Amino acid sequence: MRNLLSTHRSVLRDPDSGIPITGSAWDVESDSIIYTLGPTKNDALIRLKRWRPNNDNHEIDCIASWDAPCPLPDLDCDRVLSLQYFPDFSTTCIVLAGGDIIIVRENAQPNEEKIEIMGSVDVGISAAAWSPDEELLAITTRADTLLYMTRDFSNTSDATLTVEDLKSSKHVSVGWGKKETQFKGKGAMALRDPTMPEKVDEGAFSVHDDRSTTISWRGDGAYVAVNSAQASPRRVIRVYSREGVLDGVSEPVDGLEGGLSWRPVGNLLAGIQRLEDRVDVVFFERNGLRHGQFTLRLSKKDMKDWASVISLQWNIDSSVLAVSFKDRIQLWTMGNYHYYLKHETRIPVSEAQSTTLSFVWHLEQPLLYTFTSNGSVHRVEFISQVCAGPTSSPDDYGIVSVIDGKNVKLTALRIANVPPPMALSEIQAESNVTSTAVFGGGVETKIAVLEESSISLYSWDLTARPVQPPILLTIKDLSADPVYNNIQQIVYIDNEHLKLLKFEGPGCSVHNFSFASSEIIYSGTTLMPHLRSIIPKTHTLNCYPYLFLENSGALSADPSAFDLDQYSDGNIRTIVTVLPQRLQEIKVVDVSGDLSRLSGDASTVLKSTTIAFGLTFNGSLFANKRRLAKDCTSFVVTPVHLIYTTTQHLLKFVHLTTVDQLEVPLDTPEVDERCRSVERGAKLVTVMPSISALVLQMPRGNLETIYPRALVLDGIRQSLDEKRYKKAFLACRTHRVDMNILHDHAPETFISEASMFVDQVAKVEHIDLFLSQLREENVVETMYRETKGRLEQATNMTPITKTLPALSNRVRTSKVNTICDTFLEVLRRRASTNLQNIITSHVCKTPPDLEAGLVEVSKLQKDNPEAAEKAVEHICFLADINRLYDNALGLYDLELVLLVAQQSQKDPREYLPFLQNLQEMQVLRRQFTIDNYLGRYTKALKHLQAMNEFEEFQSYVTRHSLYADALHMYRRQEDQYRAIMALYADYLLREAKYRESGIAFEYLRNYASASEAYRLAHLWKESLSCAKLVPLSDKSVQSLARAIAASLLELKDYASAATIYSDYLHDIESAARLFCKGYFFADAIRILSHSNRSDLIDTTVDAGLVEGMATMIELLAECKAQLNAQVPRLRELRIKKAEEPLAFYDGDVNESADIPDDVSLVGTEASTTGGSLFTRYTNRTGTVGTNATRQTSKNKRREERKRARGKKGSVYEEEYLVNSVGRLIERVNTVGEEMGRLVVGLMRRGMRERAKAVEDAMLEVVRSCGECIGEVFAQNDTSENGQEAPEVKNFDKLSIL
Repeated sequence: MRNLLSTHRSVLRDPDSGIPITGSAWDVESDSIIYTLGPTKNDALIRLKRWRPNNDNHEIDCIASWDAPCPLPDLDCDRVLSLQYFPDFSTTCIVLAGGDIIIVRENAQPNEEKIEIMGSVDVGISAAAWSPDEELLAITTRADTLLYMTRDFSNTSDATLTVEDLKSSKHVSVGWGKKETQFKGKGAMALRDPTMPEKVDEGAFSVHDDRSTTISWRGDGAYVAVNSAQASPRRVIRVYSREGVLDGVSEPVDGLEGGLSWRPVGNLLAGIQRLEDRVDVVFFERNGLRHGQFTLRLSKKDMKDWASVISLQWNIDSSVLAVSFKDRIQLWTMGNYHYYLKHETRIPVSEAQSTTLSFVWHLEQPLLYTFTSNGSVHRVEFISQVCAGPTSSPDDYGIVSVIDGKNVKLTALRIANVPPPMALSEIQAESNVTSTAVFGGGVETKIAVLEESSISLYSWDLTARPVQPPILLTIKDLSADPVYNNIQQIVYIDNEHLKLLKFEGPGCSVHNFSFASSEIIYSGTTLMPHLRSIIPKTHTLNCYPYLFLENSGALSADPSAFDLDQYSDGNIRTIVTVLPQRLQEIKVVDVSGDLSRLSGDASTVLKSTTIAFGLTFNGSLFANKRRLAKDCTSFVVTPVHLIYTTTQHLLKFVHLTTVDQLEVPLDTPEVDERCRSVERGAKLVTVMPSISALVLQMPRGNLETIYPRALVLDGIRQSLDEKRYKKAFLACRTHRVDMNILHDHAPETFISEASMFVDQVAKVEHIDLFLSQLREENVVETMYRETKGRLEQATNMTPITKTLPALSNRVRTSKVNTICDTFLEVLRRRASTNLQNIITSHVCKTPPDLEAGLVEVSKLQKDNPEAAEKAVEHICFLADINRLYDNALGLYDLELVLLVAQQSQKDPREYLPFLQNLQEMQVLRRQFTIDNYLGRYTKALKHLQAMNEFEEFQSYVTRHSLYADALHMYRRQEDQYRAIMALYADYLLREAKYRESGIAFEYLRNYASASEAYRLAHLWKESLSCAKLVPLSDKSVQSLARAIAASLLELKDYASAATIYSDYLHDIESAARLFCKGYFFADAIRILSHSNRSDLIDTTVDAGLVEGMATMIELLAECKAQLNAQVPRLRELRIKKAEEPLAFYDGDVNESADIPDDVSLVGTEASTTGGSLFTRYTNRTGTVGTNATRQTSKNKRREERKRARGKKGSVYEEEYLVNSVGRLIERVNTVGEEMGRLVVGLMRRGMRERAKAVEDAMLEVVRSCGECIGEVFAQNDTSENGQEAPEVKNFDKLSIL
């Protein structure tokens, strides 16, 4: 679907024009051309020159010249067979037919000769060719031998071309794809062997065969082919390996001529077969078998005239086959097994010659070549691009114009995706077409066709059905004026203006034409130095009518539109932007209008930004001066997106915005909707945003239309902005887009226009489909976030819960429920036609409102039973039938229950007796039975209350533990309330909820049970007070008090136990002892002095102080020793981790097992050992393997035990030490108050030294804890369970100490 468009043509007419140019070669480093003049019959001098085409003055450097008399008597003069330039040594190698191999050094050293004959073949040379790697020279001699020479011209091997070579290959052809092998029925023709052709070629020579020899290397240099007619009864193509071993010979082909070119990719060799009525380009495989052909479009007159001698040459990337004649060169490309004639370059008749034009492709740039004619050197450059129509709605019909010789194949891909080489319509021209241009779409589609000597304008109406062929409007004949010779490009500026480009030397002339009254009128010519092409006005280019692309990469504008007179000098211009020099394709857009649409506010005025997207030959995609990608193969531009393909076989979408904000997606098609995988080698043809379609061409040539999610979503958003809800809905339905986007794109607008949505979508099934797919997720911010532009993402949408139409006064917190409620209010006005949608709206709520939906069915059942059956079928389709059955039962409508049950898989023998039994019951009993069956025990309990069945009520409450509900129901009936409370108290006692049980018993004035419940709850005050209210005897109370005190001692609640001993048991000495045990020395002294037992102070309190001091001193000593041991060890571990991390993490995880040397430590996705080396022990987020770890519970328990032990030398030691220090600090904080009471007690009893010792020890431990916190917990990253740094509480020092 691509055409070859000429972007440059330079012609050099050498000053020595009387001497023919006999050879040419490329210097790829400087893109200059090396060529030779002579020798001739009358002048044996050879002149070697260099032409630098990029130089405005066409400077010619004369490298060298020397006499080369021909040593062979049968030749009038010597002839240049091969000209090769080696840029690494600045040398030129020339192989002459007389047998000399000459080296010319441009920068010869003092000890080197500038011109040196490296060797000679006495018998003469018939052909020569260097291998693609320039390391091997293949030579065929006039004595029918093949020689291989290295770069230093030493002979490596030789072979003789003999008749015996024809026996080396035994060709077996099964005739795949040939006409003879096709099935022809049961006739006589079907009886013969299909592998035997009707006519067998014998290899007869062509009448125009000049018996020349041609050599062609395969692209990788592994094989070389020799096409020769010597020493054979027929012309043969021999294939030799790089070592000089014969690999195969071609099968006999009648009329085979000397042209030969091996396709660089290596699959085919191209040759020329001349028959009586036609000339074919035939293809051979490496083994010599035929492999297809195509016919050159020549008349018999052409075959005898300028096509009597033909040569072939593939370009470097095998995409174009050049066919050279005497006065022209044709470029052919292949797609879908059809060969297209894409371009024909002619030379003036005065420069035509008797042999084919000397043609050489550039060795690095695939569409750049040079050829020579009599006295001239031509440099021609092409680009491969699609001639397509507009890509913006509504004119995006996907019009593509394809040149094929005299035919222009036109296809509107939006109407019919016709696979090439077929087309929707064709235009037949009088001569080969050079260029085409397409403007507009729909009714006003205009097509301009540039031929060799005329311009044709056509009109194509794409709205008519069926689509008619284009209508010719007018033809402009250009043959009368020679200034129009070799016009290269035609460009549509607008509906009434055309421009023709002709490249002349370093400059370019622009011929301007206008179209009016069915006539093409010439309006002037402008000379534009360095012009490369014209970028016409596009759908987004609003600032300028067109732009000029110069050879320097600058894009210049015409500020005065079509006032062209002032541009005759070519100097007045306005530079828009600058791109890299060598561009294969360019498209210019103005994104001002698009940005305003993306901003979501039509009143927003944004600065216009003109962006030129350019693709270089090496795959770099630029936006102005910014390079977006290095691996681009093709691109198109829409009003919203830049779309391009990459060498990684990905299709990417870039949202249009300012150049600096263009965001290129990563190569992640699995997570990003802006990137998707395509077939290997696919390239873009065109895009049609109005139908969200993108057309790709595969390497073979076939077309594929896809609907990328980014284009589909953009079309949906645009339809929603225009409130075309039906179109947006159908797009979601067709392309399986989540329908939540219909609401989430603009929630407020959608809610307010719900009635419009229902009117447009109309179909009940479609509305149901939308409602059934609703969910709470905002897909605009989650699933489809990447497909929005930056401005769309930045637009702040008001949440739907804040601003809503006054449809309801309820607070809406659920998106789904909000939409369903809105639709319900709209649909209730259309209940006659949209009852099914009303039911769907109820069922699709979160959670589903099945009862409301069933109520709608119940209402309908009374008026229209048939419609009710359909409604039941619909609601059963939407929801679980068992839940519907239960909800129908909950409505107590047995007829509705029966209707639902009939739609289920339930056995009628089960539900019919059940329903009949319910029908026979009283209403309240039936409702109780239904609610009890459904497990709605609270509602069933209400029905029992209504039936005044209190005994059954009590048993039902006990069975289902409905005490709280029962108490609420009888809160105003005291007798029943107390009865239920008694049941509740017993239940709480059984459930070990002793506190609540005691309160309930005390409410019932059951003090004995209350006292026991309080005792079990360790509430000694409440228990003893209730025991006094029973009332119990003093002995019983003391026994109870003694039991409670014992339980409190187990809980180490010494203060409470001491109070019981003092108040209820009157044991002052025991009470004082318990106060001292709890470090409450002040209370112990108080009760002793209050009871006049001062004598016990010395024995009890002082003994308690000494015992408490000993305990505390021992505790503080242990804490100090622990800190002194663990903090230095922790410091040592961290130093080791910092200095030798591998040694640190090689801990004793697997009980110090040695790791083999051949085991990799790098974590992989397949790892099951808990992650990589570092992530396992540091709990950092690591590889996928870390997150995907599968550990059994047994392994986890084992790891937890190791972690808890913190074995020395293991990887868990650091974590264990940190946690241990943390627990120590918490323990010190808890004993701080006890330590303070101990110090005060010691001072009160005159034990100052002991108090001082305890206080100093405590202060030292507190200070040590405070000092180590920063070191211990600052790097606490070893465990996900690691605690935060604890706070060390201050210990208040006693001032009198």
